[in-house]
Amino acid sequence: MDGITEWTRAQERVIDLVTDLPAARAAATVPACPDWTVRDLLSHMVGLGADVVAGDEPDDHNEAWTAQQVEARRDRDVDALVAEWQGLAEPLRAWMAEHGTRPLGDVTIHEQDLRGALGVPGGRDTPAMAAMRERFVQRFAARLDPGLPPVALTGDGWSWASGDGEPAVEVRTSDFELARALMARRSAAQLRAWTVRGDVEPYLDAFATLGPLPDRDLTE
Repeated sequence: MDGITEWTRAQERVIDLVTDLPAARAAATVPACPDWTVRDLLSHMVGLGADVVAGDEPDDHNEAWTAQQVEARRDRDVDALVAEWQGLAEPLRAWMAEHGTRPLGDVTIHEQDLRGALGVPGGRDTPAMAAMRERFVQRFAARLDPGLPPVALTGDGWSWASGDGEPAVEVRTSDFELARALMARRSAAQLRAWTVRGDVEPYLDAFATLGPLPDRDLTE
């Protein structure tokens, strides 16, 4: 996977998604990030790029840092945010060529968050989504209680198991839904509904890789 190319494609898809967006739609709450509107989430995405290029990137991507990105752009509309992001694209690509493609994760995750808020599916079957699924299944694995028996995640083309032997629990759905579940973008109720073997309850905390699981079902 060429991470810089994938970042560029994701940015272009997001820009297409928000171009000419009515103000009421820009003010809609993002279900996956309920403290933010669509415009707020776009502000974070733009602000992350600006901070990375400027060398202001804490290791933990903490809430104070991301909140400042939104607050600093409080008076900008979507068109202004898009223009700023387009101006950052080339410097950010140069930064990624030297330092690695960490910003790819942010745009890949939040593209789908925006799609969920706007009800416009797309960008599901991409090399970036596959790469994020592989990255987050390792986070999931690290969070599992080592005393639990093996669990299997089975998609329509991708699968993973936490240990050898017959899994005691199996969660079966599409590759895309598993990727989003591993990013803490699916509810406990959804994970229970996809469990075709055993009891997923003891494993739910491991899915909270980016914070608590959402209280309600999410779709994109």
